[in-house]
Amino acid sequence: MLRITTLVEDSLGEHKGLVHEHGLSFHIDTGRDRLLFDTGQSDAIVLNAAKLRIDLSEVRLVVLSHGHYDHSGGLRALAACASGFGVATGPGFFDDKYGDLGAACEFLGNDFDAQWLAENGIAHTTLTEPVREVAPGVHALTDFPRRHPDERVNPRFKVRVGGVFVEDTFADEVMLAVDTPRGLIAVLGCSHPGVKNMLDAAAERLGRPIHAVIGGTHLVEASPDSLALTIQYLKQKEIAVIGASHCTGAAAMDRLAAFDNRYYRNGTGTALILD
Repeated sequence: MLRITTLVEDSLGEHKGLVHEHGLSFHIDTGRDRLLFDTGQSDAIVLNAAKLRIDLSEVRLVVLSHGHYDHSGGLRALAACASGFGVATGPGFFDDKYGDLGAACEFLGNDFDAQWLAENGIAHTTLTEPVREVAPGVHALTDFPRRHPDERVNPRFKVRVGGVFVEDTFADEVMLAVDTPRGLIAVLGCSHPGVKNMLDAAAERLGRPIHAVIGGTHLVEASPDSLALTIQYLKQKEIAVIGASHCTGAAAMDRLAAFDNRYYRNGTGTALILD
């Protein structure tokens, strides 16, 4: 059995005893291995895991989708209650990331660095290959070709390199693709390189169709034309399950709801189970 539980997301489902926050974290239980994909922004993952009867001490790998606080900020809380896990990130994950406000800026990056990981005995791996199997049937992908011209990174996202602000291309973005008999389950953090670009890469590199898409798609900033193209893309690919959330945005989620029972609102506490 495969079970992917949304430990934290921006919204609550029916379980009102859970904590929600702007952020994302998935617990992935393949029946053999337990992984985390992202950690939210606080200790909410620890609090929610206890209420959902998920033992975080069994997690052996944490894959972080990119270096924004709402995806990596729960790692300190995890390290305070569990050990024996490693961390995998994309290249450039530790770059200082900012949001450009014009006359000012906001720091959006991680609250830890590579030195903190080493000091706490947490092994760190940089995912430099386009695809790597990080657990049996679980593949981490990065370095996504930018083929869809409508999918552009918002120029307000910056990294500070050598004292200079430059546009963030999100070269550190990582997704997971979990292989199942029905096809791939694409697990997304924020999809800054473009959700269509990322799904194309997963299907082509692994030679498997996409069965399900869950997580952040960053359609919240998509133009009406780009949103329409993405909706059309998802329909043409005949994706069976769509659990988009987080940075997907209300307008896009309303459109996705028209997929009838293929779409579900992937809030805090939701679980996708494949027997």
